[in-house]
This record gives sequence, C-alpha cells and structure tokens, in this order.
Amino acid sequence: MKLLFIGDIVGKPGRRAVRDLLPGIIHQHEIDLVVANVENAAAGFGVTRTVIEEIHASQVDVFTTGNHIWDKKEVMEFIDEYETLLRPANYPEGTPGKGTVLFSTRNGCRVAVINLSGRVFMKPADCPFRVAEVEIDALKKKTNMIIVDMHAEATSEKQALGWFLDGEVSAIIGTHTHVQTADEKILPKGTAYITDVGMTGPFDSVIGIEKEIVVERFLTYRPNKFDVARGDVWLQGVVVDIDPKTGKARAIERLNVKWGE
Repeated sequence: MKLLFIGDIVGKPGRRAVRDLLPGIIHQHEIDLVVANVENAAAGFGVTRTVIEEIHASQVDVFTTGNHIWDKKEVMEFIDEYETLLRPANYPEGTPGKGTVLFSTRNGCRVAVINLSGRVFMKPADCPFRVAEVEIDALKKKTNMIIVDMHAEATSEKQALGWFLDGEVSAIIGTHTHVQTADEKILPKGTAYITDVGMTGPFDSVIGIEKEIVVERFLTYRPNKFDVARGDVWLQGVVVDIDPKTGKARAIERLNVKWGE
C-alpha cells in the first residue's frame, strides 16, 4: 500500500500546485491513499468549505489540520459534515469534529489516520501520547495500517512520539513547522518516521508568508496582516510503502516537486 502525505498546503499557490502536480505523482508512484495537512490552505490560515471541496477534487482523500483549524470561523458550521476532515484527536471532549478516520483506499485496503497536536510551545491540549494509545487500541480491531499526523512545534516531542509508538503504527508524519527535515527513516520496529514533512506552497517566503511582512514584524513588533507569498512554489511530502499484511512500513521517501516545471 502506497501512501502519499503532502506537507502543509499554504494558500492558493499551494492548492494550485496540488491540483496540477498530484495526478502525475499518483500515477508515477502508484499511490493508493493521499493525505494532506490543510490547516493553512485558505489564504494561509484555516480552511473553508470551498477550499476543502477544491482540494478533494484534486484527489486528496484525507485532510489533517492543527492549531489553525478554527481560524476561519465557518469551519464550525461544516466540519462535522466531512468524515475525512480531521482536527487533533487530543483536543478536549466536546470539540466539534473528530480526530480519527478509517478510510478505504483505491485498492480496497482499510487505513486509519489519527491527527494529533503537540503541547510544547503550543496551546494547551490533552496528552497526545495517552490519547494516541487509546485511539490505536480501538483502531487495531479494524486495521493494522495506522497513519499519525503529529502537528507539533518541538522536534523533541515529535521524536519522542516516534519512539513511543514505534511498532504500533505504520507511519508518524510531523507537520506544522513548514520546513522539511532530512531524517526520514524506518524505526526499528517498523514505523516510518519524519520530523517534518515540509510545506506545499511558495518558498520565496518565510514559511509561506511574504518575507518582507515577516521581517518587518520581527524588526518592529508591529502587528500587520500576513499575506501568502507567490513565488517559487513547490509540493513537498513523503511516499510511504506499507505492507498491508503486517502494517509495517517498508520504505519512506521524501518528495520535492517544483510547480511549473
């Protein structure tokens, strides 16, 4: 079973890259399931119904998010309507939406996706380690292929979760920082891991935002509106090959594809 996990989609440039590049990537790598982090897909912050429909039409199957999930208030009106639109599973009880989905792939495999949020340098949330244990225990009755999006700031927290869940899940994919790391690996017990999958959007920027605006804020501390940049657009992600019989990962490969070439 081939999984493509697409790094955080930023604004219209990121959505266009997915639209134009994804069909070729699916064909080239024989992808069975596409997961993408979309929390920055609507003008850089949050998601809207229109944006979710657009990305779904580009052949993305499951949508993960993180701390920006509520930035567009309208998401509260429709998040429960989309089975494959996730928010972190370790958000407090009673939060709209859900943090886990069981999905049937193009080739008939049943795969679960869990969305988690870190707690270091992030807003308070329930323990992602303990919540993951509970979710995995329930999901293992239905599938042995489980994908985790760990949306977190601290590298140490992501790595710790990797070791904690090694052998319990098929892959742990880090998101949030928008900078792809070069530490993709198969952990000793068969879990694919990368600290951060990267960003799909404009790289002539500061993590997707117009660089002049961000520099000005650092220089002056003056609040200003963040606008999504436009230039040098790339799609970043990872392709993970999972053995459907064991749920163990066989390979993980970083992906970097320039839009417009």
